[in-house]
Amino acid sequence: MSKLGKFFKGGGSSKSRAAPSAQEALARLRETEEMLGKKQEYLEGRIQRELSLARKHGSQNKRAALQALKRKKRLEKQLTQIDGTLSTIEFQREALENSYTNTEVLKNMGLAAKAMKAVHESMDLNKIDDLMQEITEQQDIAQEISEAFSQRVGFGDDFDEDELMAELEELEQEELNKKMTNIRLPNVPSSSLPAQPDSGSGRMPSVSSAHRPRAASSRRTEGEDDDMQHLAAWAT
Repeated sequence: MSKLGKFFKGGGSSKSRAAPSAQEALARLRETEEMLGKKQEYLEGRIQRELSLARKHGSQNKRAALQALKRKKRLEKQLTQIDGTLSTIEFQREALENSYTNTEVLKNMGLAAKAMKAVHESMDLNKIDDLMQEITEQQDIAQEISEAFSQRVGFGDDFDEDELMAELEELEQEELNKKMTNIRLPNVPSSSLPAQPDSGSGRMPSVSSAHRPRAASSRRTEGEDDDMQHLAAWAT
């Protein structure tokens, strides 16, 4: 066993000391990172000063210049070691943060599982099935009630549509007949038409009885046509 291992082992028993919490360990690691960062800044400043001395004594005092370069090399070696230490601490801190996060997540999931178990213990599957069945029955009853209210109430209004249409047509025909009865047709003229003079004898030929009724009939037909046109316009 190395001396370093004996030193840490002899420093105290792990059983006698309580392990620090993850938050405490993270806080210590952050403090160490901050301390090493300040040490880096100090060493970088020292290196620049030793480099300046070496340049200053380079041509006048070579011994002093060599001593400054040796100190510069030692400081650069320390700076390299600190860089490695910081990388290790950073890796350890990230691993500890992930472990702490996973532990908290697992703890919270365990609490949630216990809470769900406590909630489910107060539930009975048979009671749930009965409740869902009752809800379904009540929904069906509500649907039937809604359908009953939405149905059209006849109150004896079930009539034959064809019979009503036929009766309506009869009423329209009666109204049309009344309108036709009230229409006054023009009277047929009783006097005879004047006779035209004969081109050969210069006498007025007599109008035969066959021609007179035809002329009267022709006039009556024109009057009737006008009345029928008025009636058709009124009907439309």
